[in-house]
Amino acid sequence: QVQLVESGGGLVQAGGSLRLSCAASASIFSIDRMGWYRQAPGKQRELVALITSGGSTNYAGSVKGRFTISRDNAKNTVYLQMNSLKPEDTAVYYCNAELLATTGWKNYWGQGTQVTVSS
Repeated sequence: QVQLVESGGGLVQAGGSLRLSCAASASIFSIDRMGWYRQAPGKQRELVALITSGGSTNYAGSVKGRFTISRDNAKNTVYLQMNSLKPEDTAVYYCNAELLATTGWKNYWGQGTQVTVSS
């Protein structure tokens, strides 16, 4: 059974940095897009950053220039380096991936990791 396992969340002061990781655990044949989304209390889940299998990236305007998404295809892992964090970045961050496993192409979500930025 495919799982996306996230790590790296926590509490940080404004201006600080965190690095999130998300690894796909199971036999994976191929991964297409991978991305990070976030959901703050009382708000809808929103896209933070996406990366394609070819390495093309897309960012939400609010994080552009501060966050960097990357992936290690050999490890089936996607990363989110978050710098210059702001209190408004506080949210639960979710990993997402479109991948091919024994059950075919499907979209998967991680369990979420809390990021809290104090002012």
